[in-house]
Amino acid sequence: MPTTIELIGTALFAVAVIHTFATSYFEHLAHVQPAHAGLWHLLGEVEVVFGFWAFVFVAIFAIHSGTASATAYLERLSFTEPMFVFVIMVVAGSKPILQLTSLIIRWASRLIPAPRGMTFYFVTLSVTPLLGSFITEPAAMALSCLMLRDEVFAKNISNRLRYATLGVLFVNVSIGGTLTPYAAPPVLMVAAKWGFDTTYMITTFGWKAALAVVTNALLATLLFQAELRRLSGGAADKRETPIVLIVVHLAFLAGVVVYAHHPVVFMGLFLFFLGVAHAYQRYQNRLILREGLLVGFFLMGLVTLGTQQRWWLQQVLAGLDTTALYFGATALTAITDNAALTYLGSLVTDVDDAFKYALVAGAVTGGGLTVIANAPNPAGFAILRGSFAENTINPIGLFLAALPPTIVAVLAFQLL
Repeated sequence: MPTTIELIGTALFAVAVIHTFATSYFEHLAHVQPAHAGLWHLLGEVEVVFGFWAFVFVAIFAIHSGTASATAYLERLSFTEPMFVFVIMVVAGSKPILQLTSLIIRWASRLIPAPRGMTFYFVTLSVTPLLGSFITEPAAMALSCLMLRDEVFAKNISNRLRYATLGVLFVNVSIGGTLTPYAAPPVLMVAAKWGFDTTYMITTFGWKAALAVVTNALLATLLFQAELRRLSGGAADKRETPIVLIVVHLAFLAGVVVYAHHPVVFMGLFLFFLGVAHAYQRYQNRLILREGLLVGFFLMGLVTLGTQQRWWLQQVLAGLDTTALYFGATALTAITDNAALTYLGSLVTDVDDAFKYALVAGAVTGGGLTVIANAPNPAGFAILRGSFAENTINPIGLFLAALPPTIVAVLAFQLL
């Protein structure tokens, strides 16, 4: 039987999920009721939602069990992933890294005999998510979104193209990190325990994911080719950054990735990075510190509330056959974090390889359906939401846009 605290945590988690789908309503209220715009804007910030309800949960926990118990609970949690996502967002979003990535994307685009707008769009939606298998998914999400924001979303494009791009990107980043065992959060949670190495990931998940990623990007490019033909395809930044500075930034990025599980190290590297960025600020754009902090706050709230869902999630996962488990994991990922889902599934004992495959494949398949489904999604949300009406992304619009590429991923993981 669940404890009182677990029931309260589950109730507040459900409220937070509902709240994420209502943020556009609060943003609308901010425009029609300017006297209370500050409150409505706060409640309309998707990145604030889970942090807000996590604070409510901790307050109730303290009242019910005492402040010492509430504090002890928080200290038992691991907030390494939220801290890592914050740091990797800021470092990967720095101008030298973006310039190098943009140069690679433009070079790859020229290899395809098609209009530059179409090839830039296709390569950004395919190559960059797959690159996430090596630089981590949060870094791939940040890079993709920043390039798409400047070269696609900043143009006069339709709302359909905006949501379709977002849906394909979220799904492709979620499945594109499965070529290695350390880049995708849901894989990372079980890789060591289940013995997933790079060879296993590529032969079992990676090649299927790569095929789905390319298919999704190609279908989106062909579907919106009329609009994409009018885009320039990524103009080069005339203010060139010194090669040495690019190399230094790459070293910071590599250091953060290598020490992703050691917050003392990567936070130290980050502080050093901030010093270098300030010293050479003439070669920098604005660092996305605010966006990164909001995303970190969101993920910390998700960790705080998500841990309280163990009592029912484990029972659900343990009672499913492999096919039901795959589709159940895909569906559950939409309302929980997929890393939390695989972690809880890894606690189920005496499971076979089919169970492991179904759980991980289902978790990454559903990672693009909602903003809370995959840890990098809030990063993309924070970067791109300013390109949408009233600075908000409709959760229903995202869900519907992500369904077609999710179906492609289902076909890849189930039929191949």
